[in-house]
Amino acid sequence: MLPLYLARNLSPSFWLMQGLLSILRKLKSAPDQEVRILLLGLDNAGKTTLLKQLASEDITHITPTQGFNIKSVQSQGFKLNVWDIGGQRKIRPYWRNYFENTDILIYVIDSADRKRFEETGQELAELLDEEKLSGVPVLIFANKQDLLTAAPAAEIAEGLNLHTIRDRVWQIQSCSALTGEGVQDGMNWVCKNVNAKKK
Repeated sequence: MLPLYLARNLSPSFWLMQGLLSILRKLKSAPDQEVRILLLGLDNAGKTTLLKQLASEDITHITPTQGFNIKSVQSQGFKLNVWDIGGQRKIRPYWRNYFENTDILIYVIDSADRKRFEETGQELAELLDEEKLSGVPVLIFANKQDLLTAAPAAEIAEGLNLHTIRDRVWQIQSCSALTGEGVQDGMNWVCKNVNAKKK
């Protein structure tokens, strides 16, 4: 255990990483198990910031993803492979090239960009209709909750009719990829549902 004076000075991303590692350690009952996570959402939703936050990387300079990023977090024989695919309109038709063998879908929404709620809802609905993603658990991150203009997760869930999803487990989680708040809770859910799916 770290001395209190040291613990107080560590960044939220340090604690986020510690939490993620402890979750992964709990799942070591499946040795060398690889988990494929697909990270999607419209451009500027905060996917890459989220990914870098998970990997404890610097998030001060982030550029729009033109293709894809992949990060692997490994802990005691458990490997989480996160695929972050660009969300610009011209890239979205290529999302389907990455659907194969997806264990968990994480969909990121910019909670402060209300003008695009309809567009993001349409994209999510299309993803949920994809045969290759059939039954895949989905976590929706209602990102950018650190902004005053952000819509609460409950309002987004209602607007996107998430309560009508019956063919898979799903969760909507408020978060801020910038501060790390809520990300840990979302990843707890991911790891729990990956384990359930893999059994």
